[in-house]
This record gives sequence, C-alpha cells and structure tokens, in this order.
Amino acid sequence: MMQHIPLQDLYNKDNRYRAKLINSLSGFKSANVIGTCDNIGNTNLAIFSSVVHLGASPALVGFIMRPDTVPRDTLNNILLTKHYTINQVSSTFWQQAHQTSARYPPNHSEFSETDLSVSFIDGHQAPFVEQSLVKYAVVLKEIIPIASNNTQFVIGEITDILCQQSAIKADGYLDLESLNTVCVSSLDSYHITQHLGRLSYAKPETPLTPLTIDGERGTTQ
Repeated sequence: MMQHIPLQDLYNKDNRYRAKLINSLSGFKSANVIGTCDNIGNTNLAIFSSVVHLGASPALVGFIMRPDTVPRDTLNNILLTKHYTINQVSSTFWQQAHQTSARYPPNHSEFSETDLSVSFIDGHQAPFVEQSLVKYAVVLKEIIPIASNNTQFVIGEITDILCQQSAIKADGYLDLESLNTVCVSSLDSYHITQHLGRLSYAKPETPLTPLTIDGERGTTQ
C-alpha cells in the first residue's frame, strides 16, 4: 500500500525521523571523505554524501556544506588554503569513514581518531586517505550561498587523480565496483553495488546495444 505523507504531517514528526526520510528520497549517493588541513598542517577529515560532477572541461565537482552555525573545520580549512581532497569510500574502511562525522575538538585529527593513514602529493597542501583507491586533489574555484536553507555549494577544480590503474578502461570508463566502492542512503546506511551492464550511446529511434565492461560491443558483464 502506498502511503501519502503531506508536508505538514512530515513537519509534525520527530526531527531525526524527518531528516532520515528526506535524506532517503534522493536515493543512493556517493560516499566520500574530504581531506583538508589548516595553515600550520593540522589535518581534518569529514564524510560527505553530496559530492556531484559538474563538468569535464574544466573538471569541476561540487558539494554541499551545511549551515555554519557550528564550527566547520572543512570549510574553514578550504577557505584558508584553497586546497582539499576527495577520497571515495570503499568496503575496507566504511565504518571509519562514518566515524569522521563525529564532532571531535579542533585539535584532534580524524585521521588519527579513526586510524586512517595520511598521504600527500607534491604541489598540493591537502591530505589524502591512503586507504582510498579513487581520490583526487581539488582547488577551490567558488562558493555559492544557497539562501533557501543557508547552506553553501562549494565548487572546485580537479588537478590530480590517483586511482588503481586496472580500474580505468580503454575508453575512460572507471570500474568503481572492481574497487569495492560503497554508496550511502539516508544518513547512516551503506551499500555495495551490483553491476547490471553498460549500454551504447542513446540516440532517437536507434536500439541500444549492450557493451562489455571494457566498452566493446557485446554481452554485458
């Protein structure tokens, strides 16, 4: 039976119930931890489920920063250094990634608190998560305030990509499932994925053609 929930009924619910239900409506989302540090090298790590692709040329990504009614170390560090990293969460450290949402004191690094390892690359100030198999360095481009709910849309340009070579196919497709990447629904539910197949470029009045995982025409795998 379909349940009809009018908006007013939803607002009469407990705040946590309402938040979990509304967060579930957008479906499965990518799970990423964003790494930053301040001007003296103190590292910070926080999980986000709002990272979205904005364009390939230039290579832009965005994510939503919640209202800064409480200290937001991720945002503060990005404003200070303009550098951050986005690290996809895999099944090997999803619980540690979730733990980064805890409100640690400013002088406590989530890397240390969760036993996740720090790594750096030359020319980029922000820390990577060593355990992540798909990660990239990002430089801040702009921040757009969203007046409707006092959040901020943080937009950055990708400068460097670190990924397992075997997962990148000849046509540029990235086989995330082979890297055990997880996704998240609502606020606290984590999932692994099941590949259904790849399909040819969609054109009007043209039948879709199954592609192999490598992008060749043939049976999906």
